[in-house]
Amino acid sequence: MRARVWKRLLGVDDKTVIEGVEFDEDADAVVAHVRPRKPTKRRCGICGQRCPGYDQGDGRRRWRALDLGTTKVCLEADAPRVSCPEHGPTVAKVPWARHGSGFTKGFEEQVAWLATHTSKSAVRQLMRIAWATVGRIVTRVVAERSAAVDPLANLRRIGIDEISYRKGQRYLTVVVDHVSGRLVWAAPGRDKKTLRRFFDLLGEDRCNEIRLVSADAAEWIADVVAERCKSATLCLDPFHIVAWATDALDDVRRQTWNDARRAGQKALAKELKGARYALWRNPEDLTERQQAKLADIRRTNDRLYRAYLMKEQLRMVFHQDSPAAALALLERWLAWACRSRIPVFVKLSRKIRRHRAGIQAALSHGLSNARVESVNTKIRLITRRAFGFRSPEALIALAMLCLGGLCPPLPGRA
Repeated sequence: MRARVWKRLLGVDDKTVIEGVEFDEDADAVVAHVRPRKPTKRRCGICGQRCPGYDQGDGRRRWRALDLGTTKVCLEADAPRVSCPEHGPTVAKVPWARHGSGFTKGFEEQVAWLATHTSKSAVRQLMRIAWATVGRIVTRVVAERSAAVDPLANLRRIGIDEISYRKGQRYLTVVVDHVSGRLVWAAPGRDKKTLRRFFDLLGEDRCNEIRLVSADAAEWIADVVAERCKSATLCLDPFHIVAWATDALDDVRRQTWNDARRAGQKALAKELKGARYALWRNPEDLTERQQAKLADIRRTNDRLYRAYLMKEQLRMVFHQDSPAAALALLERWLAWACRSRIPVFVKLSRKIRRHRAGIQAALSHGLSNARVESVNTKIRLITRRAFGFRSPEALIALAMLCLGGLCPPLPGRA
């Protein structure tokens, strides 16, 4: 009866034998002396294969377990090494901890859960460990759960994007499953070599199962998708297309402001300088002051107002009820922009014609990068909550834990 109570308190299963429990005054902790049952002895800590013994290793060692109230708890046991045919001399596997860890599985799972729900300082203070230790724990938990559930299985519609995670042009490439909304892969870098690593991991057969890929108009994404996913259709994200028109509109506004300033029209220059947000915002979101500013531009500057209308019409292309109506409106917009005699919009019309197939695919399939941008926003929140990361691998592990469906439940919960 007492052994069963201690097993529940220590969070170990029937594969573990409790030999005794004492209080260590020097360590100020409860120490449980344990050993694995015979069927689980002498197994490789990496592959779990039964192996002959090698030596006694470093003798007895301790694993930190979940606290009992405010008191630290440790499990103590022998840590012999076995001779694995595949991995050589390796510390024997124990049922209460992962290989290479100084903590029990229950302890690590609680740390991983807390890391997805609380700040860095809260995890450190509650669990009494360093933040670098949290990163290593999260990496081990993610590796184990990824091996049990393949995040790359059954991918049909994916989104690809990059996100800056640190100053100095440090980027991650992220891949999101549009069906589940989960982050399925991330790696440092934003180039063809980085993205090819994802498709190498996916394999040729699963690459051929992908049907739709959403992305911005980055050539390094388009080229790799065309190279590796022969059956996939690339859909360009509508938000990025409209952003091109917004940038072109801002170029026209700056040029108009510079022309007015050089001509000595100080009042007009001042009015245009404060018109940026009135021109950028959607008409339905304008304040009364911004509406008045837009009305003034309409009266005083036909060229800038036409540029604003072209930006709005391109935005409305992606708000039509049917793909046919959207494509018809896009055709009219291209004709208007081409003959607008506004150089930046003429150039934009040529750019959109070059990417026309991807835009038409996005309209036909109703696919955008909205899910990917949502994941990127959450990754930024994770970075902010942790006050940054020393390595991209730690950030990726925590992102997969939070956004990849790999977060374990709290110990003792279903």
